[in-house]
Amino acid sequence: MKHIVSLLMENEAGGLSRVAGLFSSRGYNIESLTVAATEDPTMSRMTIVTSGSDEVIEQIIKQLNKLIDVIKVLDLNDGKYIERELMLVKVKATTPHREEMKRMCDIFRGRIIDVAYGSFTIELTGSGTKLDAFIESLDKTAILETVRTGASGIGRGDRILKI
Repeated sequence: MKHIVSLLMENEAGGLSRVAGLFSSRGYNIESLTVAATEDPTMSRMTIVTSGSDEVIEQIIKQLNKLIDVIKVLDLNDGKYIERELMLVKVKATTPHREEMKRMCDIFRGRIIDVAYGSFTIELTGSGTKLDAFIESLDKTAILETVRTGASGIGRGDRILKI
């Protein structure tokens, strides 16, 4: 089962490497990873998407809590949460594709952020399944390039990851 694990850690060199090393050394896979400084520049927030049984996720969280740089860990799947991902897709926008690309962009509530000779760059945000559905709905020969950020997640309501 997919889990989104969010953690606060000290914003220092090597922190990302230690977290990735923990996953690698134990044979766990990181499906997506996002990390950036928080409102406090001394801390970073890392969001890791991984898969495993409840026991495996519990073990991952215990191991993460043992790392010196890690301040707090939260499995967002333990309650309600909001998940978003950003995707940029460069697609063909020649005469036969142009109107179709605009229509698909509107259907999925995307935005065309760059228009070049023969191509559009479309920005979409939403759940991973929404972004997957957009890609599936396009003619594969129309896709020139795709970039995805990976998931970012935050607890709903009173669920706060803060020290």
